[in-house]
Amino acid sequence: MGPAAGSLGFALLCFLALLSGCHRRVEAQHCVWYGECGESTVVPGKKYNCNYTGPPVPLQPEGYELLAELCPGYDYGNRSLCCNVAQLETLKASLQLPLQFLSRCPSCFYNLMNLFCELTCSPHQSQFMNATKIRGDDVVEVDYYIGTTFANAMYNACQDVQAPSSNVKALSLLCGKDVQDCNATNWIQYMFSIDNGQAPFPINPNFTDVEVAGFTPMNNKTYACTEGLEDGSGPCSCQDCTAACGPKPVPPPLPPPWTILGMDAMSVIMWISYMAFLLVFVGVLVGAWCFRRRTITSEYAPILDSNNPLSLNSDDPNRANPSCGERLGERFEDLLRSSFSSWGSFCVRHPSVVLLGSFVLVTACSGGLVYMRIITDPVELWSSPASQARQEKDYFDEHFGPFFRTAQLIITTPINDTFVYSPYFGGSDVPFKAILFKDILHQVLDLQLEIENLVAEYGGQNVTLKDICLAPLAPYNNNCTVLSVLNYFQNSHAVLDHVAGDEFFVYADYHSHFLYCVSAPASLNDTTLLHDPCLGTFGGPVFPWLALGGYDEANYNNATALVITFPLNNYLNDSVKMGQALAWEQEFIRFMKNFNNPNLTVAFSAERSIEDEIDRESNSDISTIIISYAIMFIYISLALGHINSFRRLLVDSKISLGIAGILIVLSSVSSSLGIFSYAGIPLTLIVIEVIPFLVLAVGVDNIFIIVQTYQRDERRPQEELHQQIGRILGDIAPSMFLSSFSETVAFFLGALSNMPAVRTFSLFAGLAVFIDFLLQISCFVSLLGLDAKRQEGNRLDICCCVKLPERQEVKTEGFLFRFFKKVYAPFILKEWVRPIIVAVFVGILSFSIAVVNKVEIGLDQKLSMPDDSYVLDYFKNLSEYLHTGAPVYFVVEDGLNYSSLEGQNTVCGGVGCNNNSLVQQIYSASLISNYSTIAYTPSSWLDDYFDWVKPQSTCCRFYNNSGAFCNASVVDPSCVSCRPMTQSGKQRPEGEDFMRFLPMFLSDNPNPKCGKGGHAAYATAVQRYPNNTGVGATYFMTYHTILKESPDFINALKMARILANNISQSMGQKVFAYSVFYVFYEQYLTIAYDTALNLCVSLGAIFVVTTVLLGLELWSALMVCITIAMILVNMFGVMWLWDISLNAVSLVNLVMSCGISVEFCSHIVRAFSISVRKNRVERAEEALAHMGSSVFSGITLTKFGGILILALSKSQIFQVFYFRMYLAIVLLGATHGLIFLPVLLSYIGPPVNKAKVLAANQRHAGTEREPLIKY
Repeated sequence: MGPAAGSLGFALLCFLALLSGCHRRVEAQHCVWYGECGESTVVPGKKYNCNYTGPPVPLQPEGYELLAELCPGYDYGNRSLCCNVAQLETLKASLQLPLQFLSRCPSCFYNLMNLFCELTCSPHQSQFMNATKIRGDDVVEVDYYIGTTFANAMYNACQDVQAPSSNVKALSLLCGKDVQDCNATNWIQYMFSIDNGQAPFPINPNFTDVEVAGFTPMNNKTYACTEGLEDGSGPCSCQDCTAACGPKPVPPPLPPPWTILGMDAMSVIMWISYMAFLLVFVGVLVGAWCFRRRTITSEYAPILDSNNPLSLNSDDPNRANPSCGERLGERFEDLLRSSFSSWGSFCVRHPSVVLLGSFVLVTACSGGLVYMRIITDPVELWSSPASQARQEKDYFDEHFGPFFRTAQLIITTPINDTFVYSPYFGGSDVPFKAILFKDILHQVLDLQLEIENLVAEYGGQNVTLKDICLAPLAPYNNNCTVLSVLNYFQNSHAVLDHVAGDEFFVYADYHSHFLYCVSAPASLNDTTLLHDPCLGTFGGPVFPWLALGGYDEANYNNATALVITFPLNNYLNDSVKMGQALAWEQEFIRFMKNFNNPNLTVAFSAERSIEDEIDRESNSDISTIIISYAIMFIYISLALGHINSFRRLLVDSKISLGIAGILIVLSSVSSSLGIFSYAGIPLTLIVIEVIPFLVLAVGVDNIFIIVQTYQRDERRPQEELHQQIGRILGDIAPSMFLSSFSETVAFFLGALSNMPAVRTFSLFAGLAVFIDFLLQISCFVSLLGLDAKRQEGNRLDICCCVKLPERQEVKTEGFLFRFFKKVYAPFILKEWVRPIIVAVFVGILSFSIAVVNKVEIGLDQKLSMPDDSYVLDYFKNLSEYLHTGAPVYFVVEDGLNYSSLEGQNTVCGGVGCNNNSLVQQIYSASLISNYSTIAYTPSSWLDDYFDWVKPQSTCCRFYNNSGAFCNASVVDPSCVSCRPMTQSGKQRPEGEDFMRFLPMFLSDNPNPKCGKGGHAAYATAVQRYPNNTGVGATYFMTYHTILKESPDFINALKMARILANNISQSMGQKVFAYSVFYVFYEQYLTIAYDTALNLCVSLGAIFVVTTVLLGLELWSALMVCITIAMILVNMFGVMWLWDISLNAVSLVNLVMSCGISVEFCSHIVRAFSISVRKNRVERAEEALAHMGSSVFSGITLTKFGGILILALSKSQIFQVFYFRMYLAIVLLGATHGLIFLPVLLSYIGPPVNKAKVLAANQRHAGTEREPLIKY
């Protein structure tokens, strides 16, 4: 071929290539479809698009507005497109769900609309779309080439967008997978799949950034979520766009433990302090010993010369020079002695007057018991009406109604097996635990339906669950809220058995439906071939963390427990409705106690369960308490008698006097209860259980002191019985008055506590102790006089008509008194024993101080239940299986203007909202949930309202002829959009617009065309002013993290309050956090302070009273308070060793121990202070011998037998807080009062009062009588 031919061929090739190029350019302008044709065979109600390969067609004018709304990028020129108005309307209808959930983030929704606008209407369709299947005029399948860059950018802009009403990310509802498994590819694949119920035919996305087979991928410009749009829309909020948030909040580091050289600092400090004390103490002892050796004068050697200047007991009155204070103290002492002596003599001379008067007064006071009210409501018991938590609870109840009651089941199975589910359409195998086997679920559903059908009776009428249950969509939907995994299957056996497949394969069954629903619980249509809804029959979602337990992370298929919760309405002021709820709960408990299924293990509880079990526990403990008191009564009756010989057993016994003394104690208790009942102050179980024990301790001690002092006393010549008892009472009544009045004042000051249980106990105890003292120095003294006359007349006890023949009896000292006088007191006050005692007690004190800060705060609710209670199993399963905490409500109090842009921005979490808005701050807190205890983003009615009211949405519509609300599911041409499709119409509603459409939102039920209706989620969350003039109080709900132990609950309350305070400051509006458990745990925020304050005030009161009643002897009062303080500190050491936590119950016991400790200490200190022995050791020995035996027999032995019986109680709270603490109180009180205190007094006791010595010498001049004890 020649050159010419070659040139011609080259030219021809060029022409063909050019022609081919021109053809491609022409082809780039043609459509793939236009208009809608036949009905879709795969998705009923949808249509195929018509096959059309011609050029784009100008849009009809009636579609201009719709185009501007959906695809504003094409709203120019003659609007030549590959779609008509019908296709645009179909596009709008198909995108309603994404619109409602994703339009919160403008850039996300813009990118998404770009994807669908290019697909539906682009005039360049043929560049990136290929119709792969055409049936007649219908396009039944297409390939869509999408740029990978575009797909990833669109996904990145949308991945963080929240769905406020369900506390989950929006993509969990739109991706067809768990949000953790969702990515750009499978999200777009799901949106184009016929399985989603929206796409009428398969659209196969191909992801590439390069040209493939002649097709150029659609790679339009995208906007990141941090960017604003050209139409003026701002960037997405931090809540919907992590990139807009800046760095993730970092919780402050936990404070490191306080250590020294790697050891606990308090332990090290107290160990060093103890060693230092021992060195100083030993040094002082050695120095004193050396000094005594040099001066040849010893405290322990007899001082032979009474005129020695070192002697305290000079016989020469002129050498004594008492101070003014000593003289004043002696005069006060003499006034008390003479007053009580005269009174005692009167009581013995006129017993009938005293006894009758006492009986009348006691009867009158006790008459108030007919008005007695016992508080069993835990809120009233533990929370002061003036406390912050109580006021917040009352505010919440008043504005939103009380928090609902619950009946709950936690169901496990003894079957230990696993089934591995393999999805038909690919994906990794999924193991299912036995509790999620279908046959087990059927059995659980049977149980659930039986409970729903329970019928109780109240007031002669039947009560069913529907009468009292929470039905959020009533009256449109009266189904009860049941938070159960079976609600994913509409509580239906048929839906649970629903299977999609053929004779060879199962494409979808309950496994696939379950896996979808746990990722999208609010979905109305799952992505499997089943197309069953996940939304519960009551119209709300069932979150998997509420209905499943025992799983790891978010692998709900690994759940080992099912949780079924029946929320019931709570009624504040409707006693009939409340009675119905209680009756149904009682029937529920009865049914569950009798339920038996070998494949199911069920732990259960109802709202009334705890109160019922506490009542049952109290009743079961009555027998234990009676036995305990009976043992103490028998001991008292027998121990009071001083038996000189077997022949006089029934003469010398004091059984009747002991019984009378016990009746006096009980009379004082009943009088105290009656007086306060007259005043309308209700009782608590603590008062009933603790005060008799306390008053018995105080009262019996005084009884023993009175009786034993009389038994040891010798009547003086020419002294009559009434004079003798009067003289005895003059000696000992000041000591009784000192202890009783100290306790009374201490208890009354303890009533300043803001904890109702502590305050009530303190009031009742203070009055009971004082009444007991008054009855003892009147009634009991009269009875003692009568008994003394009986004994002198040789008449039998009880059978006083029987008289023994006269016979001279030798009076002997009692065994216990002789033991204390001859053996015990001399031994512990030996020179070598005393330092050991001091070292041991200071060592115990040092240990207790070291562990005071380690005593746990709180009350394990399991302790409040009997050992055999079904609620214990429930508590155990609750802490073992549950994966979420209690709901927490952030309440915005009345006063915020939601109609203004400024007010909205301080609250909302969407575009344009403040970075420190309420929703944003709670969202930020949820990012550090381990620190903040806030588990999830809050459900925000305001953000959902903004999405609902948008003009692009079909949610907000009204009838143009009446203005009434038109639900999205209504098809009626007279229904028009609430707001115009204008720039201003797309903005948030303000002013009148805001309030006009808000009632519609709050009455709208969610449906497939509008999932944002606020009736189910927010009907009670928003309080509106009368005539819809504005918004009052509102709340925003989220959940706490898992809370298991008391410290978890206390920390959750503390962190929620910190967060609420921060929100309040940033908003300039009062916001508080409220959860149902706050009223019970608020006390623990300040209980350490309350405990210190109560005990310090009590100690201060004891110090002041003791100082005054001991005749202004400050040093004696200080000795009493030091010993009591040591007892209290050692109580904390016992609490730490014995796992007794600090709470209201233990605080009551600590206040009581402060009172009882006075009995152990004050009598001995007073006996020491009035002793006129030569030196401190002898004075301490005299005081211990005389008072020690009475204190030991009166308190220690009396209580010991009764306390041991408490260990047999079925009640754990009795075993821990009564048996353990009472035992510790008695043992610590006895050891400190009878061992440490005498030794302390022998070292640093107050000097003798010279004025009292002179007075004693004058008083006993000419007699053989030695004060207090005749040695």
